[in-house]
This record gives sequence, C-alpha cells and structure tokens, in this order.
Amino acid sequence: MRRWSGLWAVAALAMPVASFAQAAPEIAALDPDTDTVLTKWMAENHVPGLVLGVVKDGRLAYVKAEGVQDLVVKRPVSADTLFRIASMTKAFTAMSILKLRDEGRLALDDPADRYVPEMRGWTYPTSDSPRITIRDLLTHSAGFVTDDPWGDRQTVLSQTAFTAMLRAGIPFTRAPEMRHEYANLGYAILGRVIANITKAPYRAYVEQRLLTPLGMSASGFDVFAHPKEKRAVGYRWENEAWAEEPTMKDGAFNAMGGLEVSATDYAKWLGFVLSAWPPRDGADTGPVKRGSVRQIMRGVNNAAVFHRYATDGDKQCPGTVSYGMGWRVIGDCDYGVVLAHGGGYPGYGSHVMLLPEYGAALFALTNKTYAGPSQAVWDVAALLRAKGVLARRVEPISADLASFYSAAQTVWAAGTIDALQGRVAMNFPMDRTAANWAKVLAETKAKSGACDTAAPIMAEGAMSGAFTWTCEKGRIKGTVLLAPTKPITLQSLAFAFGGKD
Repeated sequence: MRRWSGLWAVAALAMPVASFAQAAPEIAALDPDTDTVLTKWMAENHVPGLVLGVVKDGRLAYVKAEGVQDLVVKRPVSADTLFRIASMTKAFTAMSILKLRDEGRLALDDPADRYVPEMRGWTYPTSDSPRITIRDLLTHSAGFVTDDPWGDRQTVLSQTAFTAMLRAGIPFTRAPEMRHEYANLGYAILGRVIANITKAPYRAYVEQRLLTPLGMSASGFDVFAHPKEKRAVGYRWENEAWAEEPTMKDGAFNAMGGLEVSATDYAKWLGFVLSAWPPRDGADTGPVKRGSVRQIMRGVNNAAVFHRYATDGDKQCPGTVSYGMGWRVIGDCDYGVVLAHGGGYPGYGSHVMLLPEYGAALFALTNKTYAGPSQAVWDVAALLRAKGVLARRVEPISADLASFYSAAQTVWAAGTIDALQGRVAMNFPMDRTAANWAKVLAETKAKSGACDTAAPIMAEGAMSGAFTWTCEKGRIKGTVLLAPTKPITLQSLAFAFGGKD
C-alpha cells in the first residue's frame, strides 16, 4: 500500500480552487471566509481533498474545491471530481422504496420477508417479537446491532454470499421496534427487496429511475467504469502519513453506501429533493411525487437530544434528532427542520445538510477515511445565515388570517371586541367576556403607550400567526389563532406587553 508523508499536507492544502464565476454573488463574496473554515478543518483532519457545494434556488449556487484528488498525479479537486458518498447513498435507497410504494409494488408496513424469502426462517429474540417490516429497515429499528465499521467492508460481498448470510439467520441485539440503532445491514436488505421486486439489480433501479431522470450522468455504482482521472483516490491517515485505501467494487451492500457522485451531479439530487417544499398546487413532474419526497422526514418515535455538529455545537441551543427515511431529522432552534446525514467509508467522508425551510442545502465530499466534514458544513451554514445569505422562507398569509388580523388591529384601536361580532368561535366569549376584554385592553394600552400597529402579521400556517408592535413604552407581542370551523372563526386572540430591551 502506497504511503505519502505529512510533508505533502501543507502543499496539498495550499491549493484552493474556487469555482464561483456563476455563483450567487452574495455567496461568492464570502469566499475568503469559507476558505478559512475549510482549510482549517482540512489541516486539522489531514484531508487531501474536499469539495463543498451550496444548493440554492434549485441549482448549485456555489462550489468550492480544495486540495487534490490524487496524491501521485496531484490533480486538483473540482466540481466534477467523483467521490464515494458512503451512507448518503441510503437516501437514494429510501427514495426508491417510496417510489415502489407509489407504484403499488409494496407497502411500508409489509413484512420484509414477503420480499426476501431467506428471512422467513429467522429466530427472533422473543416469542412476541414482531416480524421486521420495510419501515423498520428504513428507520433502523429492526433490532440489528450497530454495524459501523463492519458494514462498510461488506460492500464487495457477492450476492450469493449475502443470500447465504441471510439464510443462516442474523443475530439480534434486541426485539424489533424497540429503539433506533444504526444498521447498514438493514439497508443492504432493502437493496435486496428492491432487486427482488424489480427482478433486476438494485443499482439498475436507482440509476434508471432516479439518476438518469435527474441528469446525474457521471454518477453510479460501478466505480471501475468511471474515468480514473475523474475519481478521487481514497486515503487513510496513519503513522503520520497517508496510505491509499483499496478501491472496493460494487457488491451486495451497495444499497447502504456504494454510490459515487460528483458535486455537480449531487447538487441535482439535492435540488430535486428541495423542490418538494413547500407543498403546492401545480405539475408534479419529478421522478418521485413531491408528497412522497416530503415523507423522508417522518422519523420514528425515538427522538434524542441533538447537539449541532458545528464548532462549539455543544454550547449552542440543543435540538432533537430522530431517523426518518435515509435522513436524520433534526429539530433546530434556528434552522427549523434539518435533514442531515453523514457518509463514512474507507477512503472517503461526506456530509449533507438540507434546509427545507430555507430552500437550501450544503454538502461536502472528501477523500479521507471517515473524515466526515459535518463541522465544516455546519460552520459554513452558520456563516451564510449570519450574513443573510440563507433566509427562512416567509409563510404566505392566507386571506382569512389577513382579515382577522385586520379585525385585531381594530379591536386594539377601539378598546373593545365589537369588531369581532359574529366572527368568533363558541369558546371565545366563554374564555373572556366582552367586559373583561375591554378591561384587559385598557390596562395593556396604559402599560404600552401608543403603538405602531402597521407591522405585518407573520403566518405560522394558514390559520395562525404572530405579530410584534413597537410601542412607546415597550412592545406588544400578539397572536391570532383561528378555529377549524366553517365559516372560519376566531378561537383565540392575545396582546402581551413586554418592556423595552
């Protein structure tokens, strides 16, 4: 196995290649800051090459390449360099399962052994264990033990050997559906499900039904068929030197981590996934229906506390994380819903961060064993958000919400709820009488002084919203909540005074 000393690290990392001639100008302007984040992270982690991409408005709005894809020829990394993305492949597998579900060829709660007969003779850990379902495999809740790094090395396993493994039975660490435990084996079985249903290799379905329609012509699973000069060579760092990892051929575990992509191609995938948000009317022409794509964020009920992958992430506001379908589903205080996943593999490390509420995604691909660039990706996201490049989409204000907000403004000005006559839900007068409303309004207005009530309401949905008014003595924070009635009525209205900051 060839080795290169760490002396080359400085030279390799000193060769940034920025490609943003057609990038969004506001992102390109931050290139020096982005470069600082990436080169620092690469140096600390001994990474030969990296490419970072930002997908915004449905396209690759920015791409930044650093270092080299090959330590011998010293070809610089570019947007078209091919990297194995390891477990980020699982998102393609999950999407394929959802597509087969839409085609009526399986149901998510079907027992997996309906499609993989070798599973039918398995001995479950308890007599009351439920049979493993397709959904259990998707969400890593089948009762298998965590199998990193064992699973990565099974990529080359032949289909015949995998069949024999399944027929012999798999040991369980617990009964199915008790908790989430990340298992590459489960996604390898999903690959077998796809192959058996389609009567073709798993990779054929992904390449023909997802990659080709999206124009991902450079990507695929047969890495030896890809041009050598385009491929990033995978390395590991040990004994203060880089050593080349053997290139693993496509095999039976490819559904859990075998895909190879370029940044240019991967951005097309993320653009497609992001296009499912927000829900809307109109043509639905993607390879998978928008409503089905959005189901990838339906995590199982095994949420845990999440600390951001960013620098000092453990000191930032914590969130929640569960596993959806090929994605980790994170609830974050700033970003809202985040879909994220890493990819660790012999010779490669990657990370993706999808922000549906921002209409954007960030990802990075590297050619060093298990060098997951999650910290760098989240740090760049924080930079872009702080500079206003990433901004949350504004929820449209429905006609009903706008009408009731106008009524709320009238109520405040008049000091009575007369303007709501005939427009409130049955609970409204029971929760506070008209006389008490007049009393509370007078007291609140005395505390706040004159207020500028022209600020728009910020919708939280079609039937609820919040507003903030700047007042003489502080601020009013209010809410409007409509009732699920026809015609639409008001179930709750609030004006809360807060002092000046």
